[in-house]
Amino acid sequence: MSEKNEFSRVLSRADVIVLAFGAMIGWGWVVLSGDWIMKAGSVGAMIAFIIGGIMVTFVGLVYSELTTALPKTGGAHHFALEALGSKAAFVVSWSILLGYISVVAFEAVALPTVIEYIFPNYQVGYMWTIAGWDVYFSWVAVGMIGSIIVTWINWIGVKQAAFLQLVLTILLAVVGLTLIFGSAFGGEVQNLKPLFTGGMAGLMAVMIMTPFMFVGFDVIPQMAEEMNIPKKTVGRILLLSVVLAILWYVFIILGVSLSLNDGQLQVASLPTADAMGAVFGSALFSKILILGGIAGILTSWNAFIIGGSRVMYAMAQDGMLPKWFGKIHPKYKTPGNAIFIIGLLATLSPLLGRPALVWLVDAGGLSIVIAYFIVSLSFVVLRKTMPELDRPFRAGKSNIVGILATILSVGFIILYLPGMPASLVWPYEWIIFGVWWIFGLFFLARISNLKTIKTDSNIEQTLKE
Repeated sequence: MSEKNEFSRVLSRADVIVLAFGAMIGWGWVVLSGDWIMKAGSVGAMIAFIIGGIMVTFVGLVYSELTTALPKTGGAHHFALEALGSKAAFVVSWSILLGYISVVAFEAVALPTVIEYIFPNYQVGYMWTIAGWDVYFSWVAVGMIGSIIVTWINWIGVKQAAFLQLVLTILLAVVGLTLIFGSAFGGEVQNLKPLFTGGMAGLMAVMIMTPFMFVGFDVIPQMAEEMNIPKKTVGRILLLSVVLAILWYVFIILGVSLSLNDGQLQVASLPTADAMGAVFGSALFSKILILGGIAGILTSWNAFIIGGSRVMYAMAQDGMLPKWFGKIHPKYKTPGNAIFIIGLLATLSPLLGRPALVWLVDAGGLSIVIAYFIVSLSFVVLRKTMPELDRPFRAGKSNIVGILATILSVGFIILYLPGMPASLVWPYEWIIFGVWWIFGLFFLARISNLKTIKTDSNIEQTLKE
């Protein structure tokens, strides 16, 4: 058996849905909900997420069809390779990598941040100051230890990582639903005011955050050779995960808006946690929600190590990165070297402090939308060039889904550009984006034209029929 076929196909339906949903939820709903509401208003924030959700739904439909048609580890890498060639495959994969690594780095910083909410003033051992933020040894140590544990779990096998994801996603869902239902009965409708604020600038400021909040459903294609479920089911699960995430964010915004008035939001340190405490009249419930937040950190962290390592594996297999990144661990059947590198980056990231990681996240958001654009374009091209390709899940009979996904992706890319109200911050975020692509151009220049994969019986047997 060749090294390319050494993954273990062990992931069930439940494993796949919790990996995708848990990846999309993460920690942002705990720490950023108040920011969304203050920028766009309660209804404005919900509309912004619905608009972002529409874009992601069309992209999700595109991914659903392509994942069942080309079920290879690396997902989008192979979609673009088949439709647009090796250069486009590199661009989409390199874009996804920045997005995924930025999430992993963000979670390594989010963990010590949330621990500070539970244990105030635990920071000891001053190290240095970055962008006006003091970095302490105890704070760094929490993030590093968490990173080492999550990396090790992924190293020893995808099934172990999937079980961790299942447990944490259940905890996350229970805590979030407690807030949603609690606010429905204990919240105040007048707290929803102002319904809108900031005009179109406020709406776009929230919309630009949605690609980063929704990223995660696309980890499903990265694990195509490790799923033991029917092809058509894969597409349905991917789309279901997107719909669940849209509903989650909209109802969390509604729950926080009902629970806290504008004045309370202005002073809230963690608005979603404060909303939970307010609606139940006890600080204990704020701590309980924080447990859900920690679960969200770990689910997102876990899923993006899985996704990012599989992207590196696919790129290495096709000669776009050194072959070292494509090695499969002989015992654990995981891309151990790729997992190690991503885990190392996450382990070092707390040394940068919190502000620097925010810049990384924003730059990663732009990369994610670029990847969505290329995948959507690949969908349109493959519909025309390979109409005979077996598509167990079809996103409609015509090309309209792919065309709309492409147009919406371009619209979101424009939001990040200079001159737009929600553009990336100069110079920090543009420097991160530029430096990433300078390294990318080095690898891109070394790529020879690759032959696209053949849709033969090897692909047909990748997933259980």
